[in-house]
Amino acid sequence: MPLHLKKLSVGSASVEGLEEWHRDVMARRGKIMHVTRSFPRRAAEILPGGSIFWIIKGRMVARQRIIEFAEIEREDGGVSCGIVLEPGLVRVLEKRHRPFQGWRYLEEADAPIDLPTDGEGGDAMPAEMAEELRDLGLL
Repeated sequence: MPLHLKKLSVGSASVEGLEEWHRDVMARRGKIMHVTRSFPRRAAEILPGGSIFWIIKGRMVARQRIIEFAEIEREDGGVSCGIVLEPGLVRVLEKRHRPFQGWRYLEEADAPIDLPTDGEGGDAMPAEMAEELRDLGLL
């Protein structure tokens, strides 16, 4: 079972906003990379299939597969970690989450499940309906 990371998507108001930011980054850099100050010590557990789970407005809403960790030299001469991500977000069954700084590890057992799609890349269920069903304890 792979290990995952979870990260707040600061500045994103929605999954669509995060997707737009990723399209912009892809157009400029040719790849999607999130730069963070420190390298995960457990990187070997993450890379065989691990994902970064994005938290927007207090809810874990989507995941994105991690391709590699790259060393990025900072202006001060130090080294940061570039988390290289596979293009495309996979929506997950939303899960409330408290704010935190940086990234945190996420065990596979604690990761939310992927939402089913309608076969054309869209969600099979509107987010409002999923939230109401969750509140009722049915999801």
